[in-house]
Amino acid sequence: MTTTEFNTWQSVQEEVLRRINSREWKPGELIPNEAELSLEFGCARATVNRALRGLAEAGLLDRRRKAGTRVALHPIRKATLDIPIIRHEVENRGQAYRYSLLSRTLKEPPPDIRARMQLPAGTRLLHVQALHLADARPHIFEDRWINQHVVKHASNAEFSTISPNEWLVINVPFHGGDIAFTAVGANPREAQILNCRAGDALFIIERNTWNDQGIITTVRLACAPGYRLHTGF
Repeated sequence: MTTTEFNTWQSVQEEVLRRINSREWKPGELIPNEAELSLEFGCARATVNRALRGLAEAGLLDRRRKAGTRVALHPIRKATLDIPIIRHEVENRGQAYRYSLLSRTLKEPPPDIRARMQLPAGTRLLHVQALHLADARPHIFEDRWINQHVVKHASNAEFSTISPNEWLVINVPFHGGDIAFTAVGANPREAQILNCRAGDALFIIERNTWNDQGIITTVRLACAPGYRLHTGF
């Protein structure tokens, strides 16, 4: 890979994980420090730090202050769920992907969203609704609130050609999150958008992500009937 490919913490993390899994870096071995890796990858040191921190939290690296970072001798793999880019998910299935922006507004969220994002009354957020399609068929309806007070450059993102899902994964590091899965009957608007019948069972993913500044975003993903979630552990 060329250094130009290491422009996100995710790409750096992927390469570090490849070296661990291939035993290029063996268990217990001291790996290059952040300054050396940032020079090799041609990226900021903060990008390397974010990538290594995630692998340490997953139990694959042992990071000790002043002692450096080593590949864990006895890694404890934690079950984790990544935030997938929906476009990649569709294309990896061999399907043609298309994205359609339905609405983008700045307004005060309803009380349940405001409470979930721990915000006072009167706070206005960026509300984006979009449809992801696979082989020209509705795939996922994305209903998202973005806290532009935490992600200030989100106000300049039009989301006309890139989905908020993909834009956030690429541009906004997060420190934590929570996720909930439910199955509910499609309401009339969801049925219209997803081209199904009202009451049809939909797989719903609700997710919040945050950093040290606050909650970044909360999203409700309504997946069309027949959707199948696949993940590793």
